[in-house]
This record gives sequence, structure tokens and C-alpha cells, in this order.
Amino acid sequence: MKRTTEKPSKPRAKAQKASPKRREPREAPGAPAARATPTEPADAQESPAVVAFLRELDHPLKEAIVALRQIILGVSPAIREEIKWNAPSFRTTEHFATFNLRAKDRVRLILHLGAKVKDTAAKGLEIADPAGLLEWLAKDRCLVTFSNGEDVQAKRAALESVLRAWLRWI
Repeated sequence: MKRTTEKPSKPRAKAQKASPKRREPREAPGAPAARATPTEPADAQESPAVVAFLRELDHPLKEAIVALRQIILGVSPAIREEIKWNAPSFRTTEHFATFNLRAKDRVRLILHLGAKVKDTAAKGLEIADPAGLLEWLAKDRCLVTFSNGEDVQAKRAALESVLRAWLRWI
């Protein structure tokens, strides 16, 4: 057996079994975004790696990207971020949204259900999209495109509603 110099972590299994973690309640479309509890700082969702990535990012629509990131993080306190696939990616229990920053004239957000294929890939998802934001790439994957910061703000409410619905499938 290998010995390490790391401190052993505090045992949490008993506490979790005694008090199982509750899932976030599902929000109705159009409901205000849930905020972090006072015991969890609002910036706990933010990743230092993503902050550094965005600081160094050279993209003509950087302000729109930063605004879109804040909208995504504001949808639920359960959302976390990290760099995955060479861009900011967002997750709860699994990754569900990843920026595609290759184009310089628009910002793309890919909505997906993680890296592994699931049953929904064959059945598809049912997501209400009255604003027509979603460009379906497959039955379980779609693209949302923004032309600039004003476009991000104009589509904000519709995007928040789509993201809340998307999170129900995770």
C-alpha cells in the first residue's frame, strides 16, 4: 500500500447517510433564479481556472462571453464551472453547457448531457423553446448562438428558461 503525505479527509459518509442531500426543487419557467445560501459564498460557483482563462482570453466578444457566463451561473446555485474541452464548461452532477469560442463574430453555447451517450440520445429531449433559441445538433445536443452583448441581454430571459428546463434532464 502506498503512503502519502496528504492529510486524510474528514469522514463525511456517516453525516451524508444520516441526512441525505436533497435535490434542488424544480423551478417554474420564469421564476426568479435561486441564490446561494448564506453559508455558501455566492462566488463558490466560480472557478479560479475559468477566471484566469477569461482574463487571458483574446476574443472580440469577450464582454458578451463574460455576461453569458454570469447568466448561466445565476440560473442555479448548484451550477459549477471549469475548463473542459478548451473552454468554460458548466455542470451540476454532469456537464450540460460548454462555450464554443472558435468563431470570432459570434458566441456559441453548446447544451448537452455530458460526454457519454445516454438513453436520451435516442429518445430526445422535450425543451420548450418559444423564442427559437435552440439549433438542434442531435436529439440530446443543441447550439445557442449570440451575435453580441446586446443579443445576450435580449435573449436572457428565454435562455434562463431553457437552461432551467435543460437542468431537469441532468
